[in-house]
Amino acid sequence: MAVVDVVKVAVDKAAFHFDKLYDYLPPKPGQSSALVGCRVLVPFGRGNQKRQGVVLGFGERERESFLKPVSRVIDERPVLTSEMLRLMRALKESTFCTWFDALRCVLPGGLGYEIRPRYTALRDPYAEEAMNLSGDESRLYTYIKNRKDGVQEQKIKADLGFADPKSLLEKLQGLGLIAKLEDVHRRVLDETVTMVRLTGEEPPPDKKLTQKQQAVAEFLEEVGSATLKEIGYFTGVTRAVTDRLRDAGVVEYLECEVYRSPQEPATSEEPLAITLSDYQQKAYNQLYADYRSGRYTTALLYGVTGSGKTSVFLKLTKQVIADGKSVIVMVPEISLTPQTVEYFHRCFGKNVAVMHSALSMGQRLDEWKRIRRGEVQVVVGTRSAVFAPLEHIGLIIIDEEQEHTYKSESSPRFHARDVAKVRCNYHGAMLLLSSATPSVESFYFAKTGRYHLVSMRRRYAAAKLPETYIVDMRMGAMEGNTSIYSAAVLDALKKTLQKGEQAILLLNRRGYHTSVRCPSCGHVWKCPHCSISMTYHRMNGRLMCHYCGYSEEVPRVCPECGFDHLSFVGVGTQQAEEQLREILPGARVLRMDMDTTMSKFSYQKNFDAFRRGEYDVMIGTQMVAKGLNFPKVTMVAVLSIDQALYSTDFRAYERAFGLMTQVVGRCGRNDLPGKAYIQTYTPENPVIEVAAAQDYDRFFEDEILNRKVMLYPPFCSICSVGFSGERESQVIRAAGLFVERMREKVTREYASLPIKVLGPTGFGILKVSNKYRYRVIIKCRNDDNFRRMMGELLTELGKQKEFSDVSLFADLYFDSNQ
Repeated sequence: MAVVDVVKVAVDKAAFHFDKLYDYLPPKPGQSSALVGCRVLVPFGRGNQKRQGVVLGFGERERESFLKPVSRVIDERPVLTSEMLRLMRALKESTFCTWFDALRCVLPGGLGYEIRPRYTALRDPYAEEAMNLSGDESRLYTYIKNRKDGVQEQKIKADLGFADPKSLLEKLQGLGLIAKLEDVHRRVLDETVTMVRLTGEEPPPDKKLTQKQQAVAEFLEEVGSATLKEIGYFTGVTRAVTDRLRDAGVVEYLECEVYRSPQEPATSEEPLAITLSDYQQKAYNQLYADYRSGRYTTALLYGVTGSGKTSVFLKLTKQVIADGKSVIVMVPEISLTPQTVEYFHRCFGKNVAVMHSALSMGQRLDEWKRIRRGEVQVVVGTRSAVFAPLEHIGLIIIDEEQEHTYKSESSPRFHARDVAKVRCNYHGAMLLLSSATPSVESFYFAKTGRYHLVSMRRRYAAAKLPETYIVDMRMGAMEGNTSIYSAAVLDALKKTLQKGEQAILLLNRRGYHTSVRCPSCGHVWKCPHCSISMTYHRMNGRLMCHYCGYSEEVPRVCPECGFDHLSFVGVGTQQAEEQLREILPGARVLRMDMDTTMSKFSYQKNFDAFRRGEYDVMIGTQMVAKGLNFPKVTMVAVLSIDQALYSTDFRAYERAFGLMTQVVGRCGRNDLPGKAYIQTYTPENPVIEVAAAQDYDRFFEDEILNRKVMLYPPFCSICSVGFSGERESQVIRAAGLFVERMREKVTREYASLPIKVLGPTGFGILKVSNKYRYRVIIKCRNDDNFRRMMGELLTELGKQKEFSDVSLFADLYFDSNQ
């Protein structure tokens, strides 16, 4: 049998259990290797429905009758580099995602294509088949026949009012009266502007230029080229004048690509001077030596809040760029991006690109193109920036590396830190993790030599750490204080404002009230689609679910007992803001939470206004706690920390300690001394004491001992296997079967695997968007053997028809707060 070239294609919309590389014949013999990295259109399945695919490899095999040819090559040249292909493979192997889930990470959404069916008429309208059509069939056929270029299905629905014309279209196709074509459309097109320039040709003798046309020609001769808008502005003519010049061959129109900028103009255009103190220079020298080694290495820069880690980043970046290499800088929150971008923009000008999810698809696409074309060497952004298509990477920085936002909660469930390690290993680059409160795992690896530990234990310019006070809220409650504000915090706020200084208040709960309850029977209003209470929002007067988005009007009476005096329980940022305005009517208060930062550039505008002194107090959720530097802030307060301390997550103490330490570090960062307050109903908790003392080393020693005794990371890995579906009993059965099959495999094929299985048990929030959620937690050693077993189990369970309505996933970066 003859041997033929084939391309290995991953197909879109493939479930995990049949997601593999399929063999297809290339459009032309010998073309296989050139198609690697290109997207294609291929016939798939028994019905040969057209699906988008991506060519990830090539090879040879014996020609067989069932081999299908590629229908169409979408990309003129490969969009995937060899490194992108490697990243996709790493994501699939380590996160149990599909090939196309991995593809969506490495390519921007705006570069994606969608397939839109289009129908055209084939037969003569007087053919026998056409004459025997029923009313709707005849109406549809006539409609399609009268459109020379065919028509898309959505247009048919809109014009003819058919709810679902598929059966009619299939009938007409079966009769050979119409054909179905697949059009491929880019989701986001390039932004262009029409430019005008002289052709160099003289106008025909019989067409002498008018005065206005002559003005346009002289203007273009002076400037070279201009947009139609610029021509109209500077010469005062309408487009009709320029059109006549084009018709006469004097000028030509060109469509030129323009970038959709994701940034507002920088608040300061002054170049940023980088002056390092002695201890900063010492840290820089150690990191620079790691970078100059020319091999992959990971360092942890551990520095107290206000120690000046950003200046070290900037100087190191400057050196990497001077060497002709590129840098990725990641921050955990979109709210931190504008400030970080401004620092780097003032140092490196237009050599900086931005990547995060708040950009429009067009902006993300244009930034991606700038990076791919080599027009920038520095990329600043959130988690997605780790996939920036830079070449010759010399350094990747992950600031506030402990933050959970670096972990993706949807497929692929990757951690940006581990993707960065893959990229740094590929480029022989340096990975720099940085934090004042590193994750317990990272600090352990640094203490044991896996990472290089570099410390900065003093604040810049000899600034002192703020004095921190623990406020016992039980005392105020006994004295009748029902406010979220203690007397100590209010007194400190008044004194701060009297001195013309600023304050930051942290309350990590959105909304006005956290729930509504009936005091008669105890009924709590929960979301009908999720097993969680709804939050009252004063701005729209509605109860809202923060998980699925459902909302309803505030009830007047209890549906269980009819009682009509309902209680509003708990305090969110909206009520905290309102209380503060009532207590301090002269205070200018800025609230920062998801409800006030939904518009474009809202983070940057609000933070800039606060920095300019337009507000006295900023109250907000955790977005106000990290990485921000406001010179006039001398007082901060954590209004409530107890909920964070006593959650079910094994990282609860770590996160609460980090949150307290970070927000305390926002004040007293310059010449003005700072004071910090932590309000709690459990002041005896040792985590609060060490956070108030800013003593990370003491916290780490206590926490690492607990982790070792309880067998938590870094002494093991934890994999969570999730199951969800609308029928709870079916979800429980699927989870139980998974555990049963896993125990069988460990007994027979994977006896050497050290694992400990917990569950199945329900998620902390059992139901979300009408789907019940259960999980199995596995303490394990995350190696190739374990991942191979997990892949087999997920594939086997996915093929069980009984559980076709149950979604399942495996997450190797377990977070019990999900």
